[in-house]
Order: sequence, then C-alpha cells, then structure tokens
Amino acid sequence: MKVSATPSALELIEDLKKDHGKELLFHQSGGCCDGSAPMCYPVKEFLVSDDDVLVGKIGGIPFYISETQHEAWKNTDLIIDCIQGMGGMFSLDNGTGRRFLTRSEICVPEKKSIN
Repeated sequence: MKVSATPSALELIEDLKKDHGKELLFHQSGGCCDGSAPMCYPVKEFLVSDDDVLVGKIGGIPFYISETQHEAWKNTDLIIDCIQGMGGMFSLDNGTGRRFLTRSEICVPEKKSIN
C-alpha cells in the first residue's frame, strides 16, 4: 500500500498549511460521521494511536490509516484527490469549498516463486 496525491490535493494542502501551519497530519476516516474521507488535522489536535499505520506522506504531511483498514486495503494504493464540496465535519478542508477524496487503485501482489 502506498499513498499519493493529485496536483489539486497538493494545492489544497499548501493552502491549509498557510492557514493552519505546517504541523498537520492526515488520517483516513473509517466511517461514522464523515464516511471514509481522508481527514486533515493539526498534529496537536489528533492523537495517533498504536493501532494506526503510517502509509506515507503527501505534501510532506504524514498519512495514517487504522490497522484494521490497512489489513483490508493492504493491496490498494490510495490516491488523495480534491474536488468541489464540503469537507469532513472535523477536517481542516471543511469550509474551503473543496474537500479531500480518496480514490484507489488495486495492486496485484507479486507472486513468490517456489524453486
């Protein structure tokens, strides 16, 4: 699993850094109030748990996903995009008129040869 971002998502990230500082993080929401949206928070306002997995960085910002989601999506590459709309209720993109969206690409794991 890896994570990447589209140019429009990187542009929104830069705008959020200007407004909220560079100490931000992403966490892939697992449902509930905000569906399965990628959520952006100030580092000091989100507690990363021992059950969260760091899958990479986008725009220099760490991107976490829960261990259970990571297990379910381990053969999926995440592509963080930005579209017009209302962001997640608690995410910093809320109120910008743009929101982050997770797109995915299924990856086929390499087969190990037996010799």
